[in-house]
Amino acid sequence: MRILKIAATGMMAQQTNVEVISNNIANINTTAFKRGRAEFTDLIYQSEKREGAFSSDQGTIVPVGVHIGLGVKPAAVARMMEQGNLQSTGNRLDMALEGKGYFAVVMPDGERAYTRAGAFQLSPEGQIVTLDGYELAPGIVMPQEATDIEINRNGEVYAIIPDQADPQLVGRLTISSFINEAGLEPIGDNLLKETLASGDEQIGLPGEDGVAGIRQGYIETSNVNVVEEITDLISAQRAYEMNAKVIETADEMSSKVSNMR
Repeated sequence: MRILKIAATGMMAQQTNVEVISNNIANINTTAFKRGRAEFTDLIYQSEKREGAFSSDQGTIVPVGVHIGLGVKPAAVARMMEQGNLQSTGNRLDMALEGKGYFAVVMPDGERAYTRAGAFQLSPEGQIVTLDGYELAPGIVMPQEATDIEINRNGEVYAIIPDQADPQLVGRLTISSFINEAGLEPIGDNLLKETLASGDEQIGLPGEDGVAGIRQGYIETSNVNVVEEITDLISAQRAYEMNAKVIETADEMSSKVSNMR
């Protein structure tokens, strides 16, 4: 019986769906987290009668075929890129992006990774780094005598130094963007890596040519909507239960056939 295998694919697909939803809910307070959505496609079909075949010697044609589907499979987990809300933190090193783009950071192996989580700190050498100590690119070093930092919407970083009337410009941040943001590979720790699907990194200046602007003293919150996730979770649970019911029904049918005399 094909019923058992078809229903089993449905149960496994809904299990994947629940796993994606649970990950969304788990990251509801993760800075700049982008929720995922499970996408599914149907499996191949077994053809018992093909439409368009001749049904008689007079050339009559079968108008509709008989194709039995073999179930469903997960096709992708798409990342939804809607802008999260901006939350004021009061931390002068926190930065939120308004619009499209990512901060670039340098990993310990020298490769670049990308993030929208703008919760930054200073290293012992005065470099702006992530919470894991990865250097923000391009590297900006604050003078040891600086008492405060100012970052404008265009990414210009100024150091406030005592006995100096004007802030000292110490560098300017850049923003990385990709033609297909959903094609970036998530590697954990709020970081993404470039892939063939994402396209090449495009480096721009904040607030120019459609590139995201920077808001100092803010972070971007997760774009997970709890009400939507709970609704999707209930729908996935019901779909799982219906597939389980199909397996139960198939078992009863098989049992009746086995007990026939």
